Amino acid sequence: MAFVLQTRATSPWRAMALAALLWAGLAGLTPSAAHAQTRTLPDFTDLVDQVGPSVVNIRTMQKVSARQQQGGMDEDMAEFFRRFGLPVPNMPKQAPRQNRPAPDEEVPRGVGSGFIFSADGLIMTNAHVVDGADEVLVTLTDKREFKAKIIGADKRSDVALVKIEASGLSPVKVGDVSRLRVGEWVMAIGSPFGFENTVTAGIVSAKQRYTDDADYLPFIQTDVAINPGNSGGPLINMRGEVVGINSQIYSRSGGFMGISFAIPMDEAVRVVEQLRAQGRVSRGRIGVGIGQVSKEVAESLGLSKAQGALVTTVEAGSPADKAGVEAGDIILRFNGKAIDKAVDLPRIVGEIKPGSKATLSVWRKGASKDLNVTVGEVEADKTAAKGGEGKSKAAPQGYGLTVGELTEAQKKELKVKNGVRIEAVAEGAARAGLREGDVILAANNTDVASVKDLEAVLAKHDKTKPLNVLYRRGEWTQFAVIKPSN
Repeated sequence: MAFVLQTRATSPWRAMALAALLWAGLAGLTPSAAHAQTRTLPDFTDLVDQVGPSVVNIRTMQKVSARQQQGGMDEDMAEFFRRFGLPVPNMPKQAPRQNRPAPDEEVPRGVGSGFIFSADGLIMTNAHVVDGADEVLVTLTDKREFKAKIIGADKRSDVALVKIEASGLSPVKVGDVSRLRVGEWVMAIGSPFGFENTVTAGIVSAKQRYTDDADYLPFIQTDVAINPGNSGGPLINMRGEVVGINSQIYSRSGGFMGISFAIPMDEAVRVVEQLRAQGRVSRGRIGVGIGQVSKEVAESLGLSKAQGALVTTVEAGSPADKAGVEAGDIILRFNGKAIDKAVDLPRIVGEIKPGSKATLSVWRKGASKDLNVTVGEVEADKTAAKGGEGKSKAAPQGYGLTVGELTEAQKKELKVKNGVRIEAVAEGAARAGLREGDVILAANNTDVASVKDLEAVLAKHDKTKPLNVLYRRGEWTQFAVIKPSN
């Protein structure tokens, strides 16, 4: 059935109203219900009036030497390339002699956003906004401009705190991130490409998102339009509360593509409290390398579901080493908090003050075990030794493994107490991802100290079921599941 809407030469608003009524009829809505639908669309005007005065524009200056002044692209555009995953092109351009700055003169470096955190002049922004700046200039919505002092910046979380000496400031209200729901309307205010007090809006697309740049930080994902210059600005809910700091976008072209990331305010506030108190952030660590637990590995180890953090390496002399954590353990809980995914562990451990006592629960050889650990402080990772050669001997048929004994020197070099070295792989072992040079430490939750031990385990194993193998590759320890051949 076709519907034709005929209107007379009257006001276009009359035609629009008739079209709306027709749509309501087709949708099965009464005129009053259709009107109620239109009233649910968000109106951000009051929010802009409420939060707008708390948002600031941040410009940074940098001293340049005579050699640095011979060329380079506009710093705003360079920040665009740096922040959103694109290489900064080397595009020298010779400025006219009369326009070149004098040696060691301060020149504009970049532009970003921020918001007033407290009435005494503390302002939150991104660490990458102020990184490398020799001077930070803050402009308020009433056009007052101040030189800001950098209180501290934390690159790991990309949160920074600066301070201005000013009166009559309007601090933001901090929202409860746990109440934030996927699909909820949110708004951003910032200075994209230097256009101050620009308002954009969208919805929360997801929570607890992790990116390659910061896999320990659970971002809020939105479809709010965020571009270079928005960095450091607030993400605001419909109650006028700041729930995040706009930090990143996902883009293949360098432009906005509908995926933006904001640092949750609960995480940001924890960082700011430390920056305010001591100018730096102290994070806990236990000294383990971790990986995700797959469904296949979980089933083979007797876990009810894929959960926890698989310990791939244990740093010698680290808190985890002293506590008795072993490669191949699966950490299920830390200090009473469940580890659902591997990325949860660094965040939870990092929140604990170094020197504190904590309890961790590990899954080892089919059973749960509690260990006590004294949390250390984050430091640079250390490297481990590589594997060596050993005398070969074939393992039982059907698994695609040829293994050899490890010498005492090789065990010492690898820092393992037992294991056998894989000399060749085929069939199921190859499909499971094992390869020559890997060291098998355990099979079916049984330690393997020799080829004979592995043969004994394989002889008892039901060849119709998958075989789980704990192995070492270089400095990493992982599980592999060898499926039976068809």
